[in-house]
Amino acid sequence: MQPSQVKSAMRVLEILDYFKRIRQPRAMSEIAAALQYPQSSTTVLLKTLVSMGFLNFDRRERLYFPTVKVTALGDWVPRALFGSGKVIEAMRDVHTATGETVSINTKNDVYLQYVQVIQSVHALRFHVNEGELRPLTQSAVGWLLMSTMNDDLIDNIIRRANIATQDVSKRVKLPEMMERIRKIRAQGYASVENVPFTGGGTICVLLPICIRDQPVTLGLGGAAERIRQNHDRYLAVLQQAAKSVEPTDPFDQPIEIDF
Repeated sequence: MQPSQVKSAMRVLEILDYFKRIRQPRAMSEIAAALQYPQSSTTVLLKTLVSMGFLNFDRRERLYFPTVKVTALGDWVPRALFGSGKVIEAMRDVHTATGETVSINTKNDVYLQYVQVIQSVHALRFHVNEGELRPLTQSAVGWLLMSTMNDDLIDNIIRRANIATQDVSKRVKLPEMMERIRKIRAQGYASVENVPFTGGGTICVLLPICIRDQPVTLGLGGAAERIRQNHDRYLAVLQQAAKSVEPTDPFDQPIEIDF
């Protein structure tokens, strides 16, 4: 595959992701400016997406907007990932009870990945994008995921995550991280302030499911002061939501999704 083809493929995905973020029709010039693409190549990409049925073009207003064909590309993914839908229901329950940003997260190599996100309704909040990656060492969610692993694997992941962390000041020391993980194992959840965002707070718990043999967490995040004031209630809400995902039939097994 030629480099130009790879770049075009990346740009198509970036255009669709752009529409996901703005959720409004946009002109070609606005798309090109927002994504810093040449207008000529942007025009070609948009026309191609229109011809394939992924974008609608309003010729009178000269605006583009995704069609339902884009939705169809991924509407099967949540059920493939989360089975019966209990996980999504648990997320919504936590969001309704707290109003905070709620996420489902799992491990992707030496990173945590935000698989599913419901954004906060509070005025003071921290935005996290679905699909976003962050080194496992840089978040309470990552620490909780690592707490399910044996110490040798954690050692390896921490060393590799440090290499992947360009900001040297954010690289962690193995003994300190292992002490933190031992504490998380003992208490059964993870919480932290000012990581990964200054002024932010996070609480997370494990879910009784796996995605491709990887552990999964349910977490919430928001302004540190609000998280601190509501810590015990928020933790109880998360724990109850996680419990609701557990199989109720004694013959059922913990959900294992492999695809």
